[in-house]
Amino acid sequence: MTALSVLDLSPITQGSNASQSLANSLDLARHAERLGYTRYWLAEHHNMPGIASAATSVAIAHVAGGTRTIRVGAGGIMLPNHAPLVIAEQFGTLAALFPGRIDLGLGRAPGTDMLTARALRRNLESADNFPQDVVELMGYFQPAEEGQRIRAVPGEGQDVPVWILGSSLYGAQLAALLGLPYAFASHFAPAELDHALEVYRTRFQPSAQLDKPYVMLGLNVFAAPTDAEAKLLFSSLQQAFVNLRSGRPGQLPPPVEHYDRDLDPAAKTMLAQALSCAVVGSPETVRQGIDAFISRTGADELMVTAQCFDHAARVRSFEILADVHKSMSKAA
Repeated sequence: MTALSVLDLSPITQGSNASQSLANSLDLARHAERLGYTRYWLAEHHNMPGIASAATSVAIAHVAGGTRTIRVGAGGIMLPNHAPLVIAEQFGTLAALFPGRIDLGLGRAPGTDMLTARALRRNLESADNFPQDVVELMGYFQPAEEGQRIRAVPGEGQDVPVWILGSSLYGAQLAALLGLPYAFASHFAPAELDHALEVYRTRFQPSAQLDKPYVMLGLNVFAAPTDAEAKLLFSSLQQAFVNLRSGRPGQLPPPVEHYDRDLDPAAKTMLAQALSCAVVGSPETVRQGIDAFISRTGADELMVTAQCFDHAARVRSFEILADVHKSMSKAA
């Protein structure tokens, strides 16, 4: 049965703050661990008033330190924002603190707007060096060689699985070439999903880390006792996307009844495209949606995200999904 994991942007809701959001992230991670989710990833985004996970490695340490068994990682680190050696040291430190529990997902997007990207990178051409930077970073995790002048300490010899993240064919090609697991951002950019899966699976070359293709797909899941309640929860994410695409990023807004009913046609089309990989509804609706998505894509793992305004409702959504997943596993 396809594995389930959690993607968390540590959302800052309207009227709240980053401290509460990070506390909520740890609470959700503890629930996810208890419920049997495979891993818990946090994402790097910058200059976003509604996201508290910008210092991603620090947030990972916060979550890993408050849990015991669940894998914790980055979904992902936007590598062009950083020197590979620095990331190797950061994640080598995390692996030393939490052995066997740390994942490193790498992306080449800025994780922000271009003005902020300039403030982060200073040199925007660094994105062009992404493949070389990935290889360099992976090299720092290898045991040091005789005479090696630059070493990642901590880092060298650490077991830190590397993933390639993407929303286009670029990441699929690179993951296949390097023989790495591939995570596709279908939860917000699903347009190239099917083509990217084909490219990755057909071009995959086995490596020391992985002997066959392994795909994890992002999926929005909003589960509640009824379809109507789940749809109401989903409206917070819909509002956030409209605000973001309109150049007005902000904190995660409270849900609104019948939000999409009064939207203009352009906004409706944008949401239908960007959030097409979403399962919203009661337990039975969620079961049917999950089953259809797995059947269509053949995903090895689902990385589920649910940006609910109410934290208790978000926890409940993941509880419902875990129950549905267990029943599907038994049936299989």
